[in-house]
This record gives sequence, structure tokens and C-alpha cells, in this order.
Amino acid sequence: MTLQLNLNNDQLSTEELNELAAMRKRCARRILLSTSLASSGHPGGSLSSLDLLLTTYGCISHRPDEPLWENRDRVVMSIGHVSPGVYGVLAEYGYFSEEAFLTGFRRAGSGFPGHVERIVPGVEWDTGNLGQGLSTGVGMAMAMRLKGMDQRVIVYMGDGELQKGQAVEAMRFAHKYKLNNLVVIVDRNKLQICGPTNDIMPMDVNALFSASGWNCELLTDGHDYNQIFSTFSKVFGGRVADPSLPTLINAQTIMGKGISFMENLSKYHGSPLKKEQLDKAMEELGVENDFDKWSKLREKPVTTETRLENKVCYPQIDPGTPVTYDADTKTDNRSAYGTALLGLAQANNDPENKAKIIGVSCDLEGSVKMGGFRRHMEEAFIESGIQEHHAATMAGAISREELVVFFSTFGVFAVSEVYNQNRLNDINHTNLKVVATHLGLDVGEDGPTHQGIDYIGLMRNYFNFSIFLPADPNQTDRIIRYVGATSGNHFVGMGRSKLNMILAEDGSPYFGGDYQFEPGRADWVRKGTDGTIITYGALTTNVMEAWRKLTDDGFSVAVLMSASIAPFDRQSVIEAAKIGPILTVEDHHADTGLGSIVGMILAEEEIGVAFKRLGVTRYGSSGKPADLYAAQGLDGEGIAGEFKKLV
Repeated sequence: MTLQLNLNNDQLSTEELNELAAMRKRCARRILLSTSLASSGHPGGSLSSLDLLLTTYGCISHRPDEPLWENRDRVVMSIGHVSPGVYGVLAEYGYFSEEAFLTGFRRAGSGFPGHVERIVPGVEWDTGNLGQGLSTGVGMAMAMRLKGMDQRVIVYMGDGELQKGQAVEAMRFAHKYKLNNLVVIVDRNKLQICGPTNDIMPMDVNALFSASGWNCELLTDGHDYNQIFSTFSKVFGGRVADPSLPTLINAQTIMGKGISFMENLSKYHGSPLKKEQLDKAMEELGVENDFDKWSKLREKPVTTETRLENKVCYPQIDPGTPVTYDADTKTDNRSAYGTALLGLAQANNDPENKAKIIGVSCDLEGSVKMGGFRRHMEEAFIESGIQEHHAATMAGAISREELVVFFSTFGVFAVSEVYNQNRLNDINHTNLKVVATHLGLDVGEDGPTHQGIDYIGLMRNYFNFSIFLPADPNQTDRIIRYVGATSGNHFVGMGRSKLNMILAEDGSPYFGGDYQFEPGRADWVRKGTDGTIITYGALTTNVMEAWRKLTDDGFSVAVLMSASIAPFDRQSVIEAAKIGPILTVEDHHADTGLGSIVGMILAEEEIGVAFKRLGVTRYGSSGKPADLYAAQGLDGEGIAGEFKKLV
């Protein structure tokens, strides 16, 4: 289908109206067939948003034969469960065949999942939990702004999902940055799974958006093509109250529109039709019910030829010149991060051109040491306020648009608070750099609510995030430059306190000079014959103190510093086991971090060796980090004592 509507017109022609009506009939049939064939899915909302979707794709800039064309307008489906409607419309516009959709919908391994995903040509984002799609759209709109592009971003939302707080975070942000290339279409069918939205959680959609400073357009009939088109023409043409701001189109629709016995019934939000109901619905549409034909075709193996593979869009990045902190310097890893980030910006962000390196923070610019970066290029720094859920999703979306994004905040906010947001970033194969400062008991006086001790355990649940935990400022510098120049999702974590440099036995900085960080490789900072201490991050200073105590007591102890947690250096653990006892030491929950990884390797390799996991075994209190470490046996004396017990 090549329908292209001219937004310079006020109304649709009779020919265009007739064509849209014919398209609707074909798409409604696909919605009903696909959900009944799969015996699952969401036909009601798909029918309520169908007329809006058909008109949208007739108005926007897109290329069905080149779904990832750079100059396309983006359509983000925050209501991902209306996939039958989306896929039906995309098939109508020629992105793939009807057969591929109907034979593959909701089948394992096919290219047509139950919720919209990017493997489907024409879909921009894997939308999971409701309420995150607006943040995604904001990220894409922000990326267009940063790159100097004028493409539109259109976000479809359900009225029920506006009950989510993250949606309001995104509204405020879009107003602050005046993202006038962003349009939200709310499918206001007034129903959700358990009944009317106003019974479950009352809301005033226009008031919600207008309170955040948006333009608000009310579309009183979201099924009237002329009214839809004239509203789009007005909004896309900038003829709104304030053309510098984002716009809401509040579209009043009917759940199950077009099938008399489905209309305005919440049960059809997620209930497909049975065979007899399908016969009646197809009769109302005036089309043949060829359910049996398609049912037989679905017995064949699924086809994957329509699936879009993940395309890595990443710019060429100059990592800049590494900084080496000398042996006598004592500073914190977060300051080294700030210096390295500034170095990346200086090497890649030309103030006279567009930025490649983008920084996102949440009211903690000074604490996460992004001040130098911001001063270098103000427009490359994005202040999100205390809105971590939105910031994490938005940052991930920006990173899919060939920009390098560093999202920095405290550990509990960057990991625990936004666990699901980063999970969806992981699923979407973003290129996000999450740099978390203030991890572990090292946060000290802020107390247990801010002492994140679960970051490894949580981040290891993702399949596409690397995890790097530098030992000192020199290693921090090199890791930050590495992740900046490398595509993919990377998590870099660090504590709060100032650290001594880790030194080689000749007194020079071990991680300085020509040292190069390699993912999956641990560093033998000391060799020994009596056993090995394995560690990373904030406790490296205490481990080196323990090494000195043990050396003075006549022990020959190896020290293995494993900054790369994922991927992990399995072979070095096997090598350490050949030496003798192994003690893992970490500022992390003792059961879910480094110790659990090492224990798993030893078990899988069937290696019998004395082994002890030393870490955080209870929530800390509010106090100096040194005192908190001592209370849990993580100071130099405690570490040395535990090693002696193993030998």
C-alpha cells in the first residue's frame, strides 16, 4: 500500500476516505484472525486505535522497503499489547506480508511477538511494562534535537498507562526541553483490563498533560478519518497554542470499534474471539472467515525471514589520551571518571559541530563529577531532575541513535531503583554507559538506604550488560575510555572515598602508563605461593593492607584484582586454585557478588580447594566507611585474619 496523505490539505478526498475504510476492513480482519488463531492477544484496544494508526502511517515519513531509514519519523508504541493492530497496519503499508503475520503471530521463534518488538520491520522499540514508552519517545526526540534533525516522534499511549508515575516524569522533561518534535496520541477508550479507567483510577487526561505545560488537542471522535486528519494537519503543521512545545492528541475512541458485540466491553481488552464469535464478527465486517485455512498454515514451521536482526549503530569514538595518576596521589574513582569523561568530550565533542558524547544525570552533577563535562559543552549535558526512572529509559533510547550516552547517579538509584528500566534497555540492545558512583558500605554516613550492596547480583541478571568495577583512579580512567569507544551496554561502578593508587612491586602505578584494560581479564597485582585474595573496587586498598600484614608475617600471598565481572576471567580462578586457598573480598552482598561467581566456577570445574567468601553480611549503619568495614571484618586486619584461617 502506498497511501500518502498531504498534510497541506484541510480534508481528505472521497477517494482517500474510501481507501482508508477499505484498509480498515482488511486490518480489522487481521486483528480478529491473528488473536483467534493464537488463542491469545488484545483485539479490543487494537480495534480502538486502528483508525488512528492507519492515518498516522499515511501522514508520516517512512520507507517500508527500508524500515531503518535514518530520516524516518519514529512511531513508538507505548501500548505494546495492541500489536495485532500495529502488525495489521504495517502489513497494509507493505512492511511484510499478511501471511507472515498471520502464520507467525505469538508463535515461538517467529518474527511477530505478542507485544511489539524491534524484530518486526517498522517497530522502533520493544515496549514492555506500560508507562515507559513516553520516556523512550522523549529520548528519540531529544536525540533528533542533538543531531540537528527535524524528524517527528509520535508516541501512542493507552489511557490506563497514564496511571504510571514515570509518564509524568517524561511529560515534565519534554516541556523543560521544549521537544516540539514530539506528539503523544492517547487512545482514550476509557477501559482497562478490570473495567472503566475512571472506576479503577480516575484521571483527567488533558489536565494531566496541560499541568506539565503541553499543548492539548481533543479529538472527539478517534474513528472519524476527516477529524483525525485535520487534527494531525494542525498539530504536525505547528498550528497549536504554542508551537515550541510538545503536543498531546487526546483521542476519544471505542474499545472493540466496528464489532457490535465487542464495543465498550473491557473483557475484549485481552480476550480473543471463539470460532462462533469470529463467524459473527466477520459477517459484520462483510468478509469471509478463513480461520480454518490459516489454522492449517500455522501447522507449518515458523518463518523467520521477516525478522530484523539487531543493528549496531555506533559512532567512531576517539578515546583520547589516558591520564596516569602518580604513586603519591590519593583521589576518588569518581573524580577520575569526571576527568576521563571530559577527555572523551574534548576528543569528540566539537563545540562548533554536534556532540557525540552525551551526559545524563539526576540532580547530582557535582557528586558524580560531571561538572567539567557540562562546562565543556552545555548542550551535551542533560539534567533530568530527580526522575531516575525516566532518565534511565530516555538515556537508553538516545543511545540507539548513534550517540554515546553516559548515565550517572548514585548506585542505589542507577541499579536498584531503575532495575526494570535497564532491563528493557538490555532487551533493546541499547549502547548505554551506566556509571554508578557511591556504591557499597563506602557510602558511609548516608546509611543503609544509600549503601547499594546488590549491584553485581542485579546487573548480572541482564544478558547484554558488561560489568566493570575499577580498583583505583588509573584503572577507572582506562575503563571509562574503553566503554566510551565501545558499543553495547556497560555498567561501571565505584565507591565514594579517596583511594591510594595500586602500585606494582617496583612502586610504579600498576594501572598507569601503558596499561590497557581488557574485558574478561583479571590482573595479577601480586604473585604468591600460599593462596590468593581476589577482589575489586573500593576494598582494594584494604586488601593491599592485608597483603602487607600477611607478607610481614611470612605468607606469600597472590592478589588478583578482577575489575571485569562480566565477562569474567574464569581461567585466572582456575589458576588461583592451583596455587592454594582462595579468599574473595568485596564491598557487596557476600552471597550474590564476586564470591558467588568464584564459587560457581570452582563447583563447575570440580575443583576442591579451601575457599571463603568475605563480603557484606548485613545492612550497614551510618558511619565512616573504615568503621563500617571493620565492623564486618573487611578492614586490613580482618581480611588478613580470614586468610590465615584458610591456610
